[in-house]
Amino acid sequence: MRFELQPHPSTVPSPPFTLWASAERSAAFGEAATLNLWFGVSAPIGRFLVPDLSPEPARRDNLWRSTCFECFLKEEGEEAYQEWNFAPSGDWAAYDFDQEREGMRPAEVANAPYVRVEDNLTWWGLGATLAIPSEPRFTIALSAVIEETDGRRSFWALHHPSEQPDFHHPDCFTARLA
Repeated sequence: MRFELQPHPSTVPSPPFTLWASAERSAAFGEAATLNLWFGVSAPIGRFLVPDLSPEPARRDNLWRSTCFECFLKEEGEEAYQEWNFAPSGDWAAYDFDQEREGMRPAEVANAPYVRVEDNLTWWGLGATLAIPSEPRFTIALSAVIEETDGRRSFWALHHPSEQPDFHHPDCFTARLA
């Protein structure tokens, strides 16, 4: 499934560019499946603050302070959700929440996600593959923080329900993962 992300009205970049994402759950093997995410940015990578690939990508906090792509997963009908952050460096983070912005703690992750960047000269993208449970149906929220070389940051999501950027808002979970 492909989705068009929108910049928050208070952070529209100039000149404009577009950002899209796709999310696809693979066929399940037992209790596990994989979620394949791809985020694409329709401008040359040189316009953005993109850290070099880390020689040893690792779990790190505060990735959202610069260019970072995010996926939020919530089982249908539940308040608890999981947040995943992916940096172009290959670093990542995962958190569990009991409900909107409450009960935050590091998520237990058996296998680190596979994060990669592709530069196509006129556009660039970040892909991430992670293990997820095969059984429940999920609603998802996809988002990104994009920092340009001049320090401007724009906040992108499928839906912006509040006056300030807030990726955790329950109304951001607008897509369903089959």
